[in-house]
Amino acid sequence: MQKLKNKVAVITGGSSGIGLATAKRFAAEGAYIFITGRRQSQLDAAVKEIGSNVTAVQGDISNLDDINRLYEVVAKEKGKLDIVVANAGIIERTLLENATPEHFDSIFSVNVKAPYFTVQKALPILNDGGSIVLVASTAHRVGVPEHSTYSASKAALRSLSRTFAAELKGRKIRVNTLSPGPVDTPIFDGQGSKEEIEATKNAYAQWIPMGRLGKPEELASAALFLASDESSFSTGIDLVSDGGQTQL
Repeated sequence: MQKLKNKVAVITGGSSGIGLATAKRFAAEGAYIFITGRRQSQLDAAVKEIGSNVTAVQGDISNLDDINRLYEVVAKEKGKLDIVVANAGIIERTLLENATPEHFDSIFSVNVKAPYFTVQKALPILNDGGSIVLVASTAHRVGVPEHSTYSASKAALRSLSRTFAAELKGRKIRVNTLSPGPVDTPIFDGQGSKEEIEATKNAYAQWIPMGRLGKPEELASAALFLASDESSFSTGIDLVSDGGQTQL
């Protein structure tokens, strides 16, 4: 039985990594998917990979006009919404002493402001009994050098999920956080040379009790749990999927 049959879902950052894996899984479980991303070429490739029951809406999720346009498309094509997965995020490593206001604003614009208004602007068409998943990170649970702004932005999502859950409980809308540990996705790209990226991945793998990075498909399964009725008695929780990184 398909766990998301006849559901409509929005997944931000759905053209790669965890977002793409989640979109593919949701579609396989019977949902119609709307994915967002900044690069049209990546969205086109993602639509082809997902195969069917998907619409791509190009835009910058930190731009409120683009969020409005996203939901205009959803309303026009489907007239309703059941699931929001606020997945889009960025990371830029820097030491506290080197951080600039531009760096801070960039991280918080994409990682906090965008999910906040992605949820707010979904509410008029989001069905009562719907599900919202904010994709955070285990970075909000530990102190990692060079990740102060990123970690703080993900801690903000954890806080927002609790408040949103309390505010929306009257509509039976569940709001939960998914906190991945290190996952082998394109988010590592741009964080150094090929050799530096590989060294970073190996370092993370040694830090994880299970001895490896996570797979996007594993996080998609966790997102499916939170989005579906499988988690019908869960709201305001933080589902950690990190190979034991922050648990053991």
